[in-house]
Amino acid sequence: MKKYQIGPWPAALDPSLVEAARSVEIATIGHFRHRGFMATAMSPLGTVRGTLVGRAVTVAIPGPCSTLLHHAIGLLGEGDMLVIDRLGDGRHACLGGGVARAIARTGAIGAIVGGPCTDPDEIAESGLSVWCTGIAPITTRLLDLGGSLNLPIACGGVPVMPGDVVLADSTGVLVMPPGEALEAADEARTREARSQARQAKLAKGMKLGDLSGASRMVQADQDAAS
Repeated sequence: MKKYQIGPWPAALDPSLVEAARSVEIATIGHFRHRGFMATAMSPLGTVRGTLVGRAVTVAIPGPCSTLLHHAIGLLGEGDMLVIDRLGDGRHACLGGGVARAIARTGAIGAIVGGPCTDPDEIAESGLSVWCTGIAPITTRLLDLGGSLNLPIACGGVPVMPGDVVLADSTGVLVMPPGEALEAADEARTREARSQARQAKLAKGMKLGDLSGASRMVQADQDAAS
């Protein structure tokens, strides 16, 4: 059996889908969707502006080995989001300053690591947006232990398929199949417009409880008990 399992390269995302997803906040989608959100331990290194949207390129590598990761980076291109399954390892950092710079040069928009990174200052200098579980000083090496590329993985507690739509911002990471992402983005835009209208009413002095209906519910309970 081959040590390195390689799947087909995923299809490109529809540009209109990417544009629609970029226009919304992940937290807005969190108001009505509950699947695909990575664990809160997956947090960004540094400041993230807006919502980044990319095609999932999936890699799974065993704890101390980053051989396949180095190979995969050479295949990345514009708009890719590299998602790395560390197969349960929380000790070894597979991504540091040098690897971040290599990824940034490919045009990929970011990397999601299901484990720690290292060299946070150098990663920031590279310009690459990275989400991970923390910082570690112990790094991986080229040990030729195998792994998978563009096959199903798990990262941040959610399944990730090659070609999935990955949204990442300052609040975290959301993964969705392309067929569901556009519908979610459309619903989020509708809700954000509704929220802006609500904020305008609050600015004019309306109380939140009256606007949301919460005060009516509380009053109904009080009236029933009296």
